[in-house]
Amino acid sequence: MIVSDPNNVKIYNLSAGKSLPEWLSDRKRRALQKKNVDIRRRIQLIQDFEMPALSTTVKVSRDGEYVFATGTYKPRVRCYDVNNLSLKFERCFDSDVVTFEILMDDYSKLVFLHCDRYVEFHAAHGRYHRLRIPKFGRDMQYHYPTCDLYLVGAGPEVYRLNLERGQFLNSLVTEASEVNRCAINPVHQLFMCGTEEGKVEAWDPRSRERVGILDCAFSCLADSQLDGFPSVSALKFSGGLTLGVGTATGQVLLYDIRSNKPFYLKDHMYGLPIREVEFFEAQDLVISLDERVVKLWEKNTGKLFTSIEAVDTKFYNFSVIPNTGMIFIANENPKILTYYIPSLGPAPRWCGFLDSLTEELEESNMETVYDDYKFVTRRELQELGLDHLVGTNLLRAYMHGFFMDIRLYKKAKSAAEPFAFEEYRKQKIQQKLDEDRSNRVQLKKLPKVNQDLALKLMNDDMKKKKNKGGSGLLMDERFKALFENPDFQVDKNAEEFRLLNPVLSRLDRTQKKQLKKQVLQQQFDEVEEEPEGRPSSEEESHSDSSSDDDREWTKDLKRQYRQVRQEERERDVEERKKKAGVEEAEGTRSQPKFFALREGEEFRGLNHSIKRKRNNKPLGERVHREGQSSVRTMGSLGNREMTFSIWKEKRNVRAEQQARSHHEERRKLQRSARGLQSKPLPRFLRLKH
Repeated sequence: MIVSDPNNVKIYNLSAGKSLPEWLSDRKRRALQKKNVDIRRRIQLIQDFEMPALSTTVKVSRDGEYVFATGTYKPRVRCYDVNNLSLKFERCFDSDVVTFEILMDDYSKLVFLHCDRYVEFHAAHGRYHRLRIPKFGRDMQYHYPTCDLYLVGAGPEVYRLNLERGQFLNSLVTEASEVNRCAINPVHQLFMCGTEEGKVEAWDPRSRERVGILDCAFSCLADSQLDGFPSVSALKFSGGLTLGVGTATGQVLLYDIRSNKPFYLKDHMYGLPIREVEFFEAQDLVISLDERVVKLWEKNTGKLFTSIEAVDTKFYNFSVIPNTGMIFIANENPKILTYYIPSLGPAPRWCGFLDSLTEELEESNMETVYDDYKFVTRRELQELGLDHLVGTNLLRAYMHGFFMDIRLYKKAKSAAEPFAFEEYRKQKIQQKLDEDRSNRVQLKKLPKVNQDLALKLMNDDMKKKKNKGGSGLLMDERFKALFENPDFQVDKNAEEFRLLNPVLSRLDRTQKKQLKKQVLQQQFDEVEEEPEGRPSSEEESHSDSSSDDDREWTKDLKRQYRQVRQEERERDVEERKKKAGVEEAEGTRSQPKFFALREGEEFRGLNHSIKRKRNNKPLGERVHREGQSSVRTMGSLGNREMTFSIWKEKRNVRAEQQARSHHEERRKLQRSARGLQSKPLPRFLRLKH
């Protein structure tokens, strides 16, 4: 439950809190309620008071025992019994419900208007009958004295369906092109319909004649400048003389039906259509709803009483339980929102415990603190110079970092980087200038950011075009900032990049130069398709050098790995020296080292361990280190040495050179058979078997 007090009026959001999924078993539900405090403290007035995706309409029966709600997806209606605080029944439809009417005091008779021109009648057991109207319907009202169902929609006609006789009567024809809403006065049964032209037409059901017209659009346009046309979007009566009209531009007009001018006009200031208007006669309040807010204001003065704002959702419809302070709101979330306002009235009898609960909350004075916090890591704390605050109340440890007050973070950030704003300003100005230059005629060139990556992607795109593949990453607008924003520049000095670079760099140096030369010379034309089965010269050269490239990048990978490991070892040695406090003063003599000989072990010198490590290294590294044609190796037993020379006979070297040159000559003269014509032979040359 969340408590808010806009305009010093307490509003309790009873639908706030975590919800449990329906597919959980009862055992898991009980376990979660024991572990999670938020789930245990939530208030669930009606069980499963929600829809799978969203709710569109919510209404309460006249006896106050049942709550009906429609939603999607799949389109359905749900009936909740407030005596048992649970779902009574659920019925699904073939199409979405525009609106519905409750014909009886309970759930025994219902009528639904669908978006596909169908009208469904439901009884207590289920669907009773289904029929279709000529135009798409938008609203309907039931006239109790004559048992007539009035339906309006995308047309000038008002269809009348008599439920006692079961047939359509003569329609009422209005002057409008379309009719959006309709309403019936509960006192004298006057029928009114709001049109697309911003007019309200009044009809007498007894004589079936129009008795008056109100031009609401003229009143709205005379009062203020509007962006759209103020067509009628909501209608509601209060008593026998007061009429509330909502427009598509966000105004609510209150009329005395004896006058053609409104006695008050209320603007929501959002410019959104007014979806519902309701009168709370106990305190002379008007409740109006649009997508963003529900406003409660005084009928005569227009003074705001309180408001309920939408948070990450849209409001569609609301219903107030009579003589109480509870409001149900259908919205774009699965949960049907439930708000309780004690200032409007008491809680319903089926949830009377809310009165005592809210009284206890009002007695306890609780300070509400609205502080924003920033999550920082330990490295960021060191950069800001706030690492000495670790362990104090200013930092709250969480996972791999800390939470700190956003105001303290901003002060420390400005102190650590005093010229950050100036650099940011220059960067934005330069970005704006670059955007202006982009409108001019410019040549294609490599991007300023991540040129190597762009070259690699261009090479892949050229291969895909040859193989009839799709476009690459460079043409994707989602990754446009990767080659324009300098914040995405790849750090080539990072350890991760150095280890992955030999694997990622699949372009050799010669191919990279050729591709860059093509880019700078604007040679981006599509490659013509070659005869099938005949590789190009570039592919032939690439196939010959692919094995050499594989050897080179494996060597680069090993070299980079050894270099990174060596740097890490040197860094560890420096840190150990700093921790041990080694002083590098002149004249200091190092302490002598003592060696202990094991029983039966022979003394082989102080540098024996170093020599043994050198002898364990590969032969190629030892040859490269000594730079000689002869290598000495130490045996594992005794002090014996073995010396051998590394050289080749001249004739062997000459034979290898001749074989290599012969291989190159044959490869140049070799002709592939792939380009030969593969058409079938003429019929007279075929052999008969």
